[in-house]
Order: sequence, then C-alpha cells, then structure tokens
Amino acid sequence: MAGPKVVCLMGATGTGKTGAALALAEAFGGAVVNVDSRQVYMGLAVLTAQPTPEERARCPHFLYGDTPLDRAVSAGAYARRARCVVASILERGMLPLLVGGTGLYFRAIRGGLAPIPAVPAEVRNEIVRDYDRLGPAAMHAKLSAIDPDAAARIAPADRQRLTRALEVAAATGRTLTSWHAQGDPEAPDYDVLALGLHLPLETLAPRLARRIEAMAAGGAVEEVRRALARHPADAPGLSGIGGPELAAHLAGQTSLGAAKAAWLANTRAYAKRQMTWFRKEPDVRWFAPDDTEGLLAAVAAWRNGEAA
Repeated sequence: MAGPKVVCLMGATGTGKTGAALALAEAFGGAVVNVDSRQVYMGLAVLTAQPTPEERARCPHFLYGDTPLDRAVSAGAYARRARCVVASILERGMLPLLVGGTGLYFRAIRGGLAPIPAVPAEVRNEIVRDYDRLGPAAMHAKLSAIDPDAAARIAPADRQRLTRALEVAAATGRTLTSWHAQGDPEAPDYDVLALGLHLPLETLAPRLARRIEAMAAGGAVEEVRRALARHPADAPGLSGIGGPELAAHLAGQTSLGAAKAAWLANTRAYAKRQMTWFRKEPDVRWFAPDDTEGLLAAVAAWRNGEAA
C-alpha cells in the first residue's frame, strides 16, 4: 500500500523553484515546506532568497527563517522537523510540497540518512580549533583524504559542513558518507513525486548575476550588517554563500564590487555541485523552469494514479 503523497521540487539555485511551487500549491491545495539549508535562518530573507511576504500569503509556508543564526542545523535535525510538518499538512488534507536546493535534506527526509550519534563537545571543539588554526584549505584537504565523496560536495569555505564531516569521522570512526549510505529504517514511507527544474549552467549564470545584483541592492548588505552586530562572522547562519563575501566587504577587506564578484563565482560553483548531486538522484522528472503546464500535468497524473 502506497504511503502519503508528497511532492519534492528540487533544482539548483536560481532555477525558479519558488514560482513553480506557488503554481502547484494553488492548483492542488498545497503547502510549501522549505528544503534549503540557508533559508531556515532568520534575519537573512533577502540574502537567502526566501519567499517574500506576498508569496507566503498565497499558501502556507513552513520552515523558513525560523532558526537563530547561531544554531547549526544538521540534516537529521532538519528531517525530524520536516517530517512533523509534513504530518500536520497531511492532517489538514493538503498536499505537502517540499521545495529547495539542498539535496542532502531531501535525502534525509525520505529516509536516506542513518541517525548519527551525538558528537562529544570536546571532539567538536577540537575540530573547530583546528579549523581556526590551520584554515579552510588544510581542513578540506584533511577531509578529502578520509572522505573524498563528502569533500567533493562541501566547499572549503563552508565551515559548518566541513567541520561537521570531520567531527563525525573523528567521533564515530565512520565517515559521513558511510552514515548517509546506511539509511534510516524509521523514515516514513512516502509516495514521492520528484520533480526537478533545470537550466544549462551557461544559461543559469546570467540569471544568478542579475539576482545577486538585485539582492545587494534590495537589502542583503544591510541584513549581513545587522547580523554581524549580534553574531560573529563565523556563525552557522552566516556561513552560506554571500555571507562571508559581504562580511569581508563590511570589514573593509574588499570593495562591494569585489564581494559581489566572489559571491557570484561561489554561487555558480555551488549551482554546479547541486546539478551534479541531483543528476544522481533516482526517479526525478526534469522540466524547464517555465514549463508550468508540464509540472501541473505531471502532478495531476500522479495524483490520479496514472503512470508517469
């Protein structure tokens, strides 16, 4: 017997997932659940491209901007929250729409990650001290030596995820990749329709450039300025792309133009990693960002029990 129906709408940053999600939600009585590791953080709505208040008013939205900047969020912790939200949406007779670009979060909520034992504080603190002492490049090289698969998907500057992968290996004697491959036997048995939005990287890159210009002009710089007044620059919520680049500018280390250039380069590299990840995910049906008609038809057929 098939489990509860859940739509997963995934794709690289800047591919138009928000607009597509709203169209699906309005057509099928859906509620949107965030599946983006940056959009969980509060106070950075512009920097992380969270849905606007006007967009959120069109249907229920969950797990956006509700996490303090100083709190790290693991994939497992996210999955536990998301599953509770999905259950509440189903109880209301609505269609859960899981929307975002963090592939690991999608895998976690669908049961692809084993529960990882808690890491002792002394191990975590030692890894953090090593990161501060040795720097991101050396720590990334260390991760590459013990867990090359994790290193391939984690950027050297992503302090939170880099130290997480190293601390798990140090504390458990197993790599993060090994834990992820094991799976979670207690995960819900959802009936999932996986939809993906895709653009060639050469087409996506100019869109990303325009979006970064709009973010910088639309309040992202001030968001980071306010966040830095309350938190250190290496707070988990500020570690995502755009945060370190703007923090360097605000510290007088670089011009705004140079910060935006680095922000774009890092976003483009991240989009490429996202594309690589999602290409490996099974049973994803891919659509162009403007193919709303195709997305609606796919969901309608799936809800009616028709073959894809």
